[in-house]
Amino acid sequence: MSIPPSSPPRVVIDTNLVVSALVFGGDATALLRKGWQSRQFIPLASTETIDELIRVLAYPKFGLNRREQEDLLSDYLPFCMTVSIPTPPPPTPVCRDPFDTPFLELAIVGEADFLVTGDEDLVSLSAGFSRPIVKIDELLAGLTHA
Repeated sequence: MSIPPSSPPRVVIDTNLVVSALVFGGDATALLRKGWQSRQFIPLASTETIDELIRVLAYPKFGLNRREQEDLLSDYLPFCMTVSIPTPPPPTPVCRDPFDTPFLELAIVGEADFLVTGDEDLVSLSAGFSRPIVKIDELLAGLTHA
């Protein structure tokens, strides 16, 4: 995988990876977080993907109060480029999980260089999708070699 040399790549990051980076910060997701903070790439977001992130951060299993949720969002959303999804949205491959569709739409409309995911359902669509779908390790390897 190669990263475009001229400007930071435009990247759609699935909610699970964003939440992992914000809440847990393990090795790879900590590097992902540093990547958006240092503007090695530009995360793309839409109303639908932001709504999902807000919904997931409110899950009781994370034990985050409203202020903690807002603090985490403030460490991600300011780095994002917001993309408006048209009505009707562009056609996408059929997903097993309907919550994945907005990420595919965002990748198309936002002309993403990559859609980054740990979701095997999304990875399985990569062969027939117009934008590269990669796992976090592939993105991080491309960033360190850029």
